Amino acid sequence: MRLEVRIDSAAGELRSLQGWLRADPEVRRSAAIEVGGGVPGPGEMGTGLDVLQLVTGNGWSAASFVLALVAWRQSRPKRPRVEVCRGDTTVVLTDCSEEEIERVVRALEAADADEGVGQ
Repeated sequence: MRLEVRIDSAAGELRSLQGWLRADPEVRRSAAIEVGGGVPGPGEMGTGLDVLQLVTGNGWSAASFVLALVAWRQSRPKRPRVEVCRGDTTVVLTDCSEEEIERVVRALEAADADEGVGQ
């Protein structure tokens, strides 16, 4: 599965998140994490280094990944908006409430299940 993570903040935050995820044993074990250029949305200009790209393998857990994102976000002085894209599915973390975390995990798990159906 391929994921893209975008952050509404400076590029330094993206590198910080990359380091945080690489330090998380659950995420590190099941995903390759790189900073790269994303595809700009309508009316947007890409920066070339605006997206964190993850390629996940067997054993990947949406819940572990989302909890790692939440922990990183809560460690930041200015808690940025975090957008996760998976195929046609886009989810956003803004307040990291229990409801929001559950919604994001369910959406990513559903996207993962949908991918498996097409294979």
